[in-house]
Amino acid sequence: MDGKRVDETKIRMAQMMTPNDANVLGKVFGGSILALIDLAASACSQRYAGRVCVTAAFERVDFLAPVEIGELVELDAFVSFVGRTSVEVTIDVHATHLPTDSRRHVNTARVTMVAVQDGRPVAVPRLICESREERLRFLAGRLRRELRSERTAQMAELLGRLEALGDSELESLLGMEGSLVDHID
Repeated sequence: MDGKRVDETKIRMAQMMTPNDANVLGKVFGGSILALIDLAASACSQRYAGRVCVTAAFERVDFLAPVEIGELVELDAFVSFVGRTSVEVTIDVHATHLPTDSRRHVNTARVTMVAVQDGRPVAVPRLICESREERLRFLAGRLRRELRSERTAQMAELLGRLEALGDSELESLLGMEGSLVDHID
């Protein structure tokens, strides 16, 4: 299977935010932004893989600034890391106040997509990283994947320890200060 260059994976999507996207405070509902991020990740990963890709995981998503109704939201997506069947897509989200052309960064998200055929994961092309920045992003994606695996195992172990505690020990942990991990590790 041939590889694809990072530049070949880039897509841009844009959408004007309307009152249908509003939350109870009159700002754009975070779920509307998440849906756009998921769509951008889907389009980018499917173009890259040449196959249907489904969402496997969202990496941490931080909303850096509110988006106002009437602003144009632009999503710039590219493949930053690939595994055997998985594709990590990085999406930078910007909002523009159109009358003043004032543009600001409001979010960066990473979404892991999995290429599928007949309901089963299938291999994806390798990613060709040509620049130092692309290599660093690829290696950072690999680190994220490795750390997620370690964190999942650590969490399972710590939850097992918590579940083994008696009710009085659980009650004392509820009121304690400091790191819970240090107390049960």
